Amino acid sequence: MTDIMSDAFDYFRAYAVRALCKARLMPRGRVKHLQLVAGRIYNLLKKEAAYGPNTQHLEDFRAAQKLEASLDRGRDDGPPAKRAFAPVRPGAEREAR
Repeated sequence: MTDIMSDAFDYFRAYAVRALCKARLMPRGRVKHLQLVAGRIYNLLKKEAAYGPNTQHLEDFRAAQKLEASLDRGRDDGPPAKRAFAPVRPGAEREAR
């Protein structure tokens, strides 16, 4: 049982570190802010995974992945006003602050 918990913890930790390092390299603006939000979501999932296995993490994880994917696609797609960002689970922004 502890292997499952530590695997999820390590997995979410790796995503959080990668997302936050990626955000540090970005210039100020909306995209950087959203990348930081994705990193914070991964960090919250990491903390929750440390307490025990929970399949509800997967929905939040997939939402954060969609956000990051939309940010990556958005960099190549013209001006920021025309970019569409993936919605995040309601309440996730509040938790990430």
